[in-house]
Amino acid sequence: MQPSNDQPAHPSLLDSSCPLKVGWYGLGAMGYFMARNIATSGRAASPILVCNRTVAKAERLVDEIGTSNAIVASSSAQLLTDCDVIFTNLATDEVVQRVYNDFAKTLSQSLPTSPKIFVDTSTIRPSLAVEIDKLFSGFSCCHFVAAPVFGPPAAAGAGQLTIIMSGDYNCKRKAAHLLIPVGKKIIDLGGNIERAPMLKLICNGMLMSANDLLAEALTLGEKSGIGAQAVYSLVKEIMPAPSLIIYGDRMLNERFDGTGGCAIDLGVSVLDHVRHLAAELNCPMPTIDITQQSLITARSIHERQKRTGNSRWDILDCSALIASHRVSAGLNPFDCDDHRVIRED
Repeated sequence: MQPSNDQPAHPSLLDSSCPLKVGWYGLGAMGYFMARNIATSGRAASPILVCNRTVAKAERLVDEIGTSNAIVASSSAQLLTDCDVIFTNLATDEVVQRVYNDFAKTLSQSLPTSPKIFVDTSTIRPSLAVEIDKLFSGFSCCHFVAAPVFGPPAAAGAGQLTIIMSGDYNCKRKAAHLLIPVGKKIIDLGGNIERAPMLKLICNGMLMSANDLLAEALTLGEKSGIGAQAVYSLVKEIMPAPSLIIYGDRMLNERFDGTGGCAIDLGVSVLDHVRHLAAELNCPMPTIDITQQSLITARSIHERQKRTGNSRWDILDCSALIASHRVSAGLNPFDCDDHRVIRED
């Protein structure tokens, strides 16, 4: 991998005779598949160590791929003592901050004698990446790489994510070698640690806003009698972006369960970060404001249904933002069964 080049490191650039020992912390909807793909790729020293707040998820991964590929770490501290590269994939900024503060506390109690590379693949605010980078700069052997990923859990499972990286060049090169089974493309944004999280937020905001516009169009299609399905079919023909196809299918078929996708709370939080970034840079983004309002409205409707015992889902997916537009149009928020049909003359 060359600086500012969008190609991953070629394996020949690395010492394959001495594979790196890998630890993975965070086995959620994305992390589970990413850890599995690295563990079974043969690029890391086997087995990798896996750690999760809920131990059962780590045990499930080991059961799936076998103890020759992964074993459950006794604690997060074991990742630091036994591993050369520690990957994290976590749900929120608060969890990322807590985990990395715990890492730093462990390191201060037992200073590392060999290099350690920490690679965070979560979606975080750029300022948090700077905080973590500064935190680890106090340990001479430790380096931090920001490497957020684009794609849904299905893409993570298929090794088809897009990965963007910023941080120390040599550390990115080693991380990229390990991440090749995870992503179809790795983009290097240079040494400024903020850049990868920043680009991740910008693109997430754009994608969520596009999905909000799609929700409006599907609602209008249903209200007009043309039908949401007809609108969706045309979108697939003229704008076949993966995000629009995936989220359009969820909206159309009421697949609003957020346990295996992007939960609506996460969507609201990500757009908070985008709005904060836009305000810092004096760059108005009114479509982001509107999209967040749609998410919050859908979440409010869902919370009311949960209180009255009428909710079909415990956790709502971001695609459920269509509920906001459906209610505004006088339709049932989550039930697409009732719609008008244009009669033939």
